[in-house]
Amino acid sequence: MSKVLKVVELLAESDKSWEDAAAQAVEKASQTLHNVKSIYIENFQAKVDGGKIVEYRVNAKVTFLLD
Repeated sequence: MSKVLKVVELLAESDKSWEDAAAQAVEKASQTLHNVKSIYIENFQAKVDGGKIVEYRVNAKVTFLLD
């Protein structure tokens, strides 16, 4: 039996780090998607205020196995 995977694109943000933003994307996706298999970070961004990074953002693609 062959497997069919689907990819969804997500935008996530964190005030801690890009890694935390990615972890939040996977955590949130796992609440509604079953069998999440991988995450691919397509783009990193940051919001700057007063010369400091105040928000980390990732554009991610999450892959999951269809039932």
